[in-house]
Order: sequence, then structure tokens, then C-alpha cells
Amino acid sequence: MALDEKLLEILVCPDCHGDVEYKDRRHLVICTRCGLQYPVKDGIPSMLVEEAKRPRG
Repeated sequence: MALDEKLLEILVCPDCHGDVEYKDRRHLVICTRCGLQYPVKDGIPSMLVEEAKRPRG
């Protein structure tokens, strides 16, 4: 399920305020600056830092 493009235009990472992109196959919204990965559940991104995963490495 794709996210609305207008929603993606206004969403930012709540941790660093970087832009985000949606990875449909992984059901994640990922910050392009800090790399935090936010889960998408039932088509709704959960933009809580507490629920985000840090990238490996």
C-alpha cells in the first residue's frame, strides 16, 4: 500500500527534521538524513522516535 505523496511531502523525521522516503516493500518510512526507520502499520506511519529503528553499521 503506497503512502499519499502529499503526506510524504510534509512528513519529516521528528528526531533530526530531515526529509523522509517511503520503502513500500519494507513498510518503512526512512529518514534520508539520520537513517531512522519508522514502521508503517495499516498504511499509517508511526513517526515516534521510541518506535524507530536505527540503521545498522
